[in-house]
Amino acid sequence: MFDFTAKYLRCINCKSDLSTEPLISDDELQEGFLNCVKCGHSYPVISSIPFMLDNFSSYLSIRMTLGGQLMLMAKSQKMKSFVKSALGKISPTSKDTSNLERNWSGIYKRSTGSKFYAHVKDLLQKLPRCDLVLEHGCSIGHVTRESAKQNLHVLGIDKSFYGILEAKKNQRKNSDFVVADSLNAPFGNRKFDLVIALNLLDIVEPTELLRTVSRQTRKFLVLSDPYDFERGKDSVKSKTGPEELRLHLRNAGFRLIQRTNRPSFIPWKLNVNSRLNLNYKVDLIVAKK
Repeated sequence: MFDFTAKYLRCINCKSDLSTEPLISDDELQEGFLNCVKCGHSYPVISSIPFMLDNFSSYLSIRMTLGGQLMLMAKSQKMKSFVKSALGKISPTSKDTSNLERNWSGIYKRSTGSKFYAHVKDLLQKLPRCDLVLEHGCSIGHVTRESAKQNLHVLGIDKSFYGILEAKKNQRKNSDFVVADSLNAPFGNRKFDLVIALNLLDIVEPTELLRTVSRQTRKFLVLSDPYDFERGKDSVKSKTGPEELRLHLRNAGFRLIQRTNRPSFIPWKLNVNSRLNLNYKVDLIVAKK
């Protein structure tokens, strides 16, 4: 975690400032804690990645394999004890999403050549330079890195540790990545000049996500989605379509720009493996407050 990242983060519980407790550092904080100066809540930083979660044990409860890996990745005895204590509070369960999240990180890595990302890059390049950018659901950080080429500071958040770990491998010095929940983001009341949320509305509750990104956006908002709401038990409770989405944005004070006032059908190909591709048609919106 870079020094500039810490100044943007706030306690999830009380939105207060955080103090840094370094355990291992070089050009960035490799391992340590971010401690709330008011309520005392501690957020671990492991392998340079902050875990900004309100309940670390709850996060690991469906990621037991990841929990064991974090025990091995932790270098200091204090961090090993912290992870062990978090794991000790978990009741045994048959659900473990660790391998699924790791597999999806690989799929996104193999799919960066999709036309969809080239289209997003083109739209981002047409926007003015911004001081502070946030990408929700950044996964392996492909779009975050592209955005960092023209903006001052760029942050990416995702609940997938494996996605964030991959993103950190090729990050630019003005970008950083955090494990966090978009609906419980660790930024207090901070606003961002540009907020990006690509292909999330069918996996994160749309009403809540739109309320969050609308509140966080100071100038520009980039949204996209394939509207793939048929996901069985993992489907979101509420659904939104292209017209409803645009109406919501207008009602929230946004103006649609870059000729995105009408629904689009941009190809997004995901390379699952050598024998299977997923082909979506994605709707992309650029809005300005």
